[in-house]
Amino acid sequence: MNLAVAATAPFGADVLRRLAKRHDIAYLLTRPDRPRGRGRQVGAPPAKEAAGELGIEVRQPERPAELGDLDVDAVVVAAYGALIPKELLDRALWLNVHPSLLPRWRGAAPVERAIMAGDTETGVSIIRLVEELDAGPVGAAGDFPIGPDDDAGVVFERAADMGSELLDGVLALQEFTPQEGEATYAEKIGPGDRELDWPRPAQELHNRIRALSPHIGARGELHGRPVIVWRSRVMDGGLEILEVQPEGRRRMTLVEFERGLR
Repeated sequence: MNLAVAATAPFGADVLRRLAKRHDIAYLLTRPDRPRGRGRQVGAPPAKEAAGELGIEVRQPERPAELGDLDVDAVVVAAYGALIPKELLDRALWLNVHPSLLPRWRGAAPVERAIMAGDTETGVSIIRLVEELDAGPVGAAGDFPIGPDDDAGVVFERAADMGSELLDGVLALQEFTPQEGEATYAEKIGPGDRELDWPRPAQELHNRIRALSPHIGARGELHGRPVIVWRSRVMDGGLEILEVQPEGRRRMTLVEFERGLR
């Protein structure tokens, strides 16, 4: 089957790399280059960087509707970041690699919201895209546990591995069943989601920290200094901070941070 990939974020880049090992990818559809980081320098999306490493053609229309001829039988979508219009959905098989057990955690941040909620299990759903957000019928799904200290990076990696394997069966059979159960929604992570409120329960704080690591970072104040908190653990019912990043500096252990204060 003639195949393209629509991806932008690191999860999509990971799926692209894994698919390219087993399929010929005609091209990558990704979002335009945007300002990134503290300096706001214009940079390529992670998926575009992966496509460059793999020698895959890249297409970057401002809107998906501007793509033109698809030139493929199927498009695999993984963290692309834009809704696909019906006019394109009607012209090929569009499959979405969604890192949750749908209909739980439809939306932009399924991995982060699952960890924040304290879920001990998640998975991957391969769905056929429809106009309604993440509501398409399921071609395959698989589950895996979320460990008590697993962060979002660990979960995304497992999901990319499982999703790329599940896709082979879906592409071959193209059989789908409607989603069952009550839908929950994973809203996009906003500034308020990053803030650590230290009086909150230790487990809740730990879940927030690992949900936002290693790609976003939770924010709080330690010893009167603003820091990003990257790693923690719960010990004897209390929260132990393991790794932080003071403003304008590198990541470091809490011991290093406190030694610098002295």
